[in-house]
Amino acid sequence: MSDSPLLIEELQGKFGTVSAQATADGVPLLWASKDTICDVLRYLKTEVDKPYRTLYDLTAIDERVRTNRQDQPDSDFTIVYHLLSYERNEDIRLKVALQDEYPSIPTVTDIWPSANWYEREVWDMFGVTFEGHPHLRRILMPPTWEGHPLRKEHPARATEMGEFELPDEKQDLEQEALQFRPEDWGMDPQGENGDFMFLNLGPQHPGTHGVLRFALQLDGEEILDVVPDIGYHHRGAEKMGERQSWHTFIPYTDRIDYLGGVMNNLAYVLAVEKLAGIEVPERVKVVRIMMSEIFRIASHLVWYGTFAQDIGALSPVFYMFNDRERIFEIVEAICGGRMHPSWFRIGGVAQDLPNGWDNLIREYLDYLPRRLDEYDKMVMRNRIFKKRTQGVGAYTVDEAIEWGVTGPGLRACGFEWDFRKKRPYSGYDQFEFDIPTAQAGDCYDRAVVRIEEIRQSLRIIEQCMNNMPSGPYKSDHPLTTPPLKEHTMEDIETLINHFLNVSWGPVIPAGEAFFGIEATKGNNGYYLISDGSTIPYRVRIRAPSFPHMQMLPLISRRAMVPDLLAILGAMDFVLADIDR
Repeated sequence: MSDSPLLIEELQGKFGTVSAQATADGVPLLWASKDTICDVLRYLKTEVDKPYRTLYDLTAIDERVRTNRQDQPDSDFTIVYHLLSYERNEDIRLKVALQDEYPSIPTVTDIWPSANWYEREVWDMFGVTFEGHPHLRRILMPPTWEGHPLRKEHPARATEMGEFELPDEKQDLEQEALQFRPEDWGMDPQGENGDFMFLNLGPQHPGTHGVLRFALQLDGEEILDVVPDIGYHHRGAEKMGERQSWHTFIPYTDRIDYLGGVMNNLAYVLAVEKLAGIEVPERVKVVRIMMSEIFRIASHLVWYGTFAQDIGALSPVFYMFNDRERIFEIVEAICGGRMHPSWFRIGGVAQDLPNGWDNLIREYLDYLPRRLDEYDKMVMRNRIFKKRTQGVGAYTVDEAIEWGVTGPGLRACGFEWDFRKKRPYSGYDQFEFDIPTAQAGDCYDRAVVRIEEIRQSLRIIEQCMNNMPSGPYKSDHPLTTPPLKEHTMEDIETLINHFLNVSWGPVIPAGEAFFGIEATKGNNGYYLISDGSTIPYRVRIRAPSFPHMQMLPLISRRAMVPDLLAILGAMDFVLADIDR
């Protein structure tokens, strides 16, 4: 039984100004004042019984044009802190109401170092200043960008911003802004025995897995410090969510972790269903789990092959991409699409499983285990691979919790935590599978966990295939995906509902809800706010790769330059998952 009510009473008694608010997702939500928020957060992290040690997310809301704000204090902007307690297996959400056009609030980087990037993102996107932040500058937008994109007055489309021009003086300004100055980041360009070397790695480099830049401070080949420079892949996904209907935003979610396919859809549609009170049939739950685990395997195969390639083994990536291609043949047969099928829907899936789907999956279940055994010999038992990865980029459980690491990176430290087991969703509690763990928390053990996850996903898929429920593939709730065609020909109410859903989209009740899932790279969650409209008022995407990449300097210092490529490969990040 949750002890959240007791905790709320405890906080109200200690800090006085804390007030509670009900939410659709059931996560305790407390409002604190700007003056007390740091004390409340520090108390929750260090003093309360079973503390909330993880800053899971930190974001903001532009409230200025919102109309449905029942039981909420008046504000122009709201800062949202989402905390996670593993001991309690509970979340808590704290909000602070801010006034003025460009408000400010104290930083919490002295409580959680992981707040650094989150606060920079809020300042970048909303213009809220965090007093005392060590380095408050843009993180996703270019340093010369004008305005703050997630403010409601900022244009949502390029066609609203005027014709693009690049005169010589602007080009010179842009080039100047890209110059790396060590002093700006608190780095000393000189050591006791001479000058340090500063090396740009990326943004176009195969070892960075995309457009990602690192500024390395080197003493010879030893890394003294590293500054990740992200944002090159930022596409404004959260801003897009404010101009798409609840249904039409689904394809955009595919492009966040673009290797995760329909698993991106799952976190989003579960959040919408929680917000709207939609229950889905049992067949939908099992189909979703099966397709999500298929894409977990596809994503892990890409990681496995490219990680081996980063270390210097070229053959595995070709073999594993071939195995992934076999998966896409199954996905195409079921969904009609391959890498981005956008197949899940609010309340169900796009269509029922086709005839023969089980034969395709059975063949793959027979095929892949033998291949995994071959890859163990080729990669994991290879002496060079072990030398390059064991003891490299290691971190402890406490460090992982402190920095918001989730997924395989957390389990590689020996912490047996998987949201599919600890907070079963979509019927995962009906399946038998193990949670792979390791102990060293280094690059090798992160590989051990992911490879075993492939085998556990095969177990889950086999259970889906052997125990697929009968019944409809979509809910009959009026706010879900359009009703079955045969029903629209029988009564006018269903026909009208079909017409409204297709033309305008559903009107989701006013409120807010969050849902997080065990995605391919860690915990991926969507925090949605509805103003009682056909489009979301706020879409917040909590992507696992963002906090993982922020931890890179901590685990790379005193390593060698080649070790950095091993650390990056073992992290299994995706640029769109970082930048959104």
